[in-house]
Amino acid sequence: MATTCNATVTNKQVILRDYVTGFPKESDLIFTDSTIDLKIPEGSKTVLVKNLYLSCDPYMRIRMGIPDPGTAALAPPYIPGEPIYGFSVSKVIDSGHPDYKKGDLLWGLVGWGEYSLITPDFSHYKIQHTDVPLSYYTGLLGMPGMTAYAGFYEICSPKKGETVFVSAASGAVGQLVGQFAKIMGCYVVGSAGSNEKVDLLKNKFGFDDAFNYKEEQDLNAALKRCFPEGIDIYFENVGGKMLDAVLLNMKLHGRIAVCGMISQYNLEDQEGVHNLANVIYKRIRIQGFVVSDYFDKHLKFLDFVLPYIREGKITYVEDVVEGLENGPSALLGLFHGKNVGKQLILVAPE
Repeated sequence: MATTCNATVTNKQVILRDYVTGFPKESDLIFTDSTIDLKIPEGSKTVLVKNLYLSCDPYMRIRMGIPDPGTAALAPPYIPGEPIYGFSVSKVIDSGHPDYKKGDLLWGLVGWGEYSLITPDFSHYKIQHTDVPLSYYTGLLGMPGMTAYAGFYEICSPKKGETVFVSAASGAVGQLVGQFAKIMGCYVVGSAGSNEKVDLLKNKFGFDDAFNYKEEQDLNAALKRCFPEGIDIYFENVGGKMLDAVLLNMKLHGRIAVCGMISQYNLEDQEGVHNLANVIYKRIRIQGFVVSDYFDKHLKFLDFVLPYIREGKITYVEDVVEGLENGPSALLGLFHGKNVGKQLILVAPE
């Protein structure tokens, strides 16, 4: 890091070139060098952080698109010419905010760069538990962990012995939903896009069964094979043909938590849903959700999950790339299934 004066350094940032349609390309994200003052102005309530880890998450694609009222309800769109935002693990360099002091660690939303200036709000949390890997706060203990917890427990209301299906099951959220379901005593099956990921689901995360959807000619038949009596709970991460097949295989009074639809994010004309009448016939409850609606349960979530981590009863797989310069390719790789586990970027050593 080149120092230009006593309290100013260069700050490499990742900028959105312009709104994106279709599959994003690396050229849609560009690098710029700016300067940033390492001292917070007197009287400011802002916090200057050095970013240690940045999280790559599928919802970020939605924020790259041309703004519309639907996607704006999820999160504000990125602004062309400005840094993209995402979740991070960061270290406080200087603070004018009463809740943070120099040296504190936090996780929350920041601009993608080596340094970020933030105004702490409900999306920022001081890290109190450092006996677990700090990188976990981009995933297991951060937004994806909260997403799995809220979607499974708060929306699906699982019961012991129920059948659970998770799509995109080896990703940042899916791998946790499956493990939470096993803790509940459920029968769990996951789908993934490679045999390596299927092996991970069965032998690392403890899923009862799993299949590679790319090798299945008939998704309906695959689900009937795995769930001869039907599905009680579906944790939806994919959409498209997978959702069509799931609707045919749900049980009476089944629950579907709609977390994501990664198969649709890059389509200019999104696919419709088939077999929707089953929602009536089988009295299925489908509920979409956004994790920020459940951030008030963060402490409850930590109390639940930390003992399982410390006892080795929950495991988490991360896919870490080093260097901010490799961030765009890591982020865009999510949409081609290149990541194995939670994708994150190591920006600076702890």
